[in-house]
Amino acid sequence: MGGVSIWHWIVVGVIVMLLFGRGKVSELMGDVAKGIKSFKKGMAEDEPAPAPPAATPADPKIIDHAQTANAGAAKAETKA
Repeated sequence: MGGVSIWHWIVVGVIVMLLFGRGKVSELMGDVAKGIKSFKKGMAEDEPAPAPPAATPADPKIIDHAQTANAGAAKAETKA
C-alpha cells in the first residue's frame, strides 16, 4: 500500500483512453506540444541583444603610491 506500481499506471491509462477516446488524447498531446514550442519561441524572442562594449577612457589616470603617501603625510602635518 502507498506505492504506485506499473499496474496502477496501466489501469489509469486504460480508463483515460476509455473516457476520452484515442483521438482526443492525441489531439490533447498535440496541443501541449504546440504550447511548449510556442513558449520556447517566445523565450528566444525575449532575449535582449548583447550590450555594446563599454567605451574606455581616453587617458587613464595613473596613481603613484609614493605621491599618495607623501600627500597623506603632508595633510597630517598641516592638521597638527
